[in-house]
Amino acid sequence: MSERPAKGLGMGLQALLGEAARAPSSEAQRAESRGGVREIEISQIRRNPEQPRLHFNEDAIDELAQSIRERGVLQPILLRPAGDDYMIVAGERRWRAAQRAQLHTIPAIVRDIDESTTAELALIENIQREDLNPLEEAEGYKQLIKRHGHTQDGVAQIVHKSRSHVANLLRLLELPEFVRQSLLKGDISMGHARAVATAPDPEALTREVIRKGLSVRQAEDQARREKVKPLGSAFARANARRAANTVDADLQALERQLGDILGLKVQVIHKGQGGSVALHYSSLDQLDMICQRLSGEPI
Repeated sequence: MSERPAKGLGMGLQALLGEAARAPSSEAQRAESRGGVREIEISQIRRNPEQPRLHFNEDAIDELAQSIRERGVLQPILLRPAGDDYMIVAGERRWRAAQRAQLHTIPAIVRDIDESTTAELALIENIQREDLNPLEEAEGYKQLIKRHGHTQDGVAQIVHKSRSHVANLLRLLELPEFVRQSLLKGDISMGHARAVATAPDPEALTREVIRKGLSVRQAEDQARREKVKPLGSAFARANARRAANTVDADLQALERQLGDILGLKVQVIHKGQGGSVALHYSSLDQLDMICQRLSGEPI
């Protein structure tokens, strides 16, 4: 694999944290000058207002707090100076759990990082750990585009996802509030949300999906039928049905489902009793991510 450029943040949080974590603790001043680990008063730390993750699992925080009481904070959090205090770049869960464990200080690395890079690192941390729900991830992408001037292609490169994955998630933000809340609560899946987004009335179809327990395939079929209705002629409806049947809908749904999980374009080719699955990557970073997932190594 080729070396990843620091500006693209492909080096990840482990590289940022790992270098500093090796600083000799017995030489605090020298360690600090190199961005080493030091104890910071928890009262001096505040959360990042652009943190893309809005919902924290309280049970998971309690479990982490108990672990911290027994073993301490094993990995430092990443901070940047903010006036006389510090702002969290990465590690808000550990900070919350440390407070719950009634610690007064927490090990941290302090780096001079600008706001744009702070937003990128916060998003990357959560995506790498798969902590974000689809709407939080979409909102994070929106902020990188709107407030920090990135294109969809640029965001895709930063987070090592495909451009289509970024575009699909951004479309979720255009859905009616009821649909977004249903996705957030788990009443519908990401596949359902993509299906109802194509319907003339996404909210009405979402209510039907929840009420009848429709599968993603059924939701897609229903959205397709609702789009056909306004065509008004038997000829037009027949054409629409023929177009819908040109591609096996089951394979198409499977490709979308796998694409949502991996953040990559997926192609499933089925012939007879067998076939193949192709994963399409657009950068070495994405290829690296595929290799890590297949090998079971941490991302």
